[in-house]
Amino acid sequence: MYAGLPELRGAPYHRPQPALNNIPRGDRIGDLNDMSEPTFTFTDTAGAAMPGQAANGAADLIKDATTATFMTDVIEASQQVPVLVDFWAPWCGPCKQLTPALEKVVRKAGGAVRLVKMNIDENPEVPGQMGIQSVPTVVAFSGGRPVDAFAGAVPESQIQAFIEKLAGPVGPSETDMMLEQADAMLAAGDIGNAGQFYAGVLGREPENVVAIAGLAQCQIKAGDLDRARQVLETVPPEKAGDPAIVAARAAIDLAAQAEDAGDLTELQRAVAADPEDHQARLDLAVALSAHDKKSEAVDALIEIVRRDRSWNDEAARKQLLQFFEAWGFKDPASAYGRRKLSAVLFS
Repeated sequence: MYAGLPELRGAPYHRPQPALNNIPRGDRIGDLNDMSEPTFTFTDTAGAAMPGQAANGAADLIKDATTATFMTDVIEASQQVPVLVDFWAPWCGPCKQLTPALEKVVRKAGGAVRLVKMNIDENPEVPGQMGIQSVPTVVAFSGGRPVDAFAGAVPESQIQAFIEKLAGPVGPSETDMMLEQADAMLAAGDIGNAGQFYAGVLGREPENVVAIAGLAQCQIKAGDLDRARQVLETVPPEKAGDPAIVAARAAIDLAAQAEDAGDLTELQRAVAADPEDHQARLDLAVALSAHDKKSEAVDALIEIVRRDRSWNDEAARKQLLQFFEAWGFKDPASAYGRRKLSAVLFS
């Protein structure tokens, strides 16, 4: 059982204790080893009791709560399934890291737990009564009372372990399986069906960055760069740096380069006629990448680095890095390119 709440690094959150009714001492953070049955009774600003209502259905896995809805969304709901309460604040940087990871793992759990998010600035009563001292803080409720907690922006693996301790092993969600199928279709060149699967995910989760990036990649493969850019415009600003989105943007830039690079056969002839024509070789690399000949594209750029690594302000090395970003750093061709580049640079 959880015995105490670790303090978050940085400026802690402090609030005076509000006049909220009847939260037993055992339901304060730090007293989770000695808990009696809770008797939460919240009041609104007019002082009238807020009646409890039936807990929402299992489909409501993630929601925002207020002081007025806490009884229904957390206390009553946790009688059916464990509920995680994410205490956060708009000014809290670590909160912006933790909340998306929490949402991802909760969805992956497929209904085994629910997530309720509470803005402490707008709803200070509950965190004040519970003794929350820093944000982000996550408190797990089960059977109508708090049973475990953690503070700080912990990694996704720790969130999953925390949830599995409450609800058992977390398996792949339906969304994860749809994305896996879509990725496989895209890799196989079936961009029509891949696009439908990505769109299906976005119908469920409009801000799913993996699906947004995948749909953009489908448009790139179809040669419609304008539509790919439009797809990426739907990315929330706070998720613009996600690796999948960064890779999709790089892929658009690379595809635009390929349109200007020239005919593949003509470029091969130009390089064969003049091996020192580095611009032709770089254009050839871009064209090879566009034809999904990634290893050959790497070899062409490595040859430029080997002959004259400083040419055109290290253009070949920079082009390689753009390849890695567009292909994804886990792509076998990216790993191959990194090995080849290191061998040349440090030989």
